[in-house]
Amino acid sequence: MSQTDDVSYSCGSCGYPLNLTSSNRVISSVGSKYSKSINKGLISFLAIDPSRFTRVDEVNCLPISWGRHGSRTKLLCRKCGILIGYGYGDSTALCGLDSPTSSYKKIMVKIRALQPSEDY
Repeated sequence: MSQTDDVSYSCGSCGYPLNLTSSNRVISSVGSKYSKSINKGLISFLAIDPSRFTRVDEVNCLPISWGRHGSRTKLLCRKCGILIGYGYGDSTALCGLDSPTSSYKKIMVKIRALQPSEDY
């Protein structure tokens, strides 16, 4: 896909530009995993612009011996507050074990929460 074919996405509810582009989508796993996520109405992105979202953390802090510190962050449109998707990562910082970072290992966005932007 060339830069001229790049699609920018906005909030499907209010039209607020989210700075998500089709060139930033994860397509390396095109195959069965990709098809399953599309069928569930989700697409994956490499990164998000944090200034365009309100983030609400949902932390799962289990004992260290269990080896699980998963977190899921709700990504809400900064303008209207509708749920756009989720960021998944390591919650050790949120559990008080590390310093916080703002990166996610996986970002899943609801297809129905997006619309193509008209300014692109």
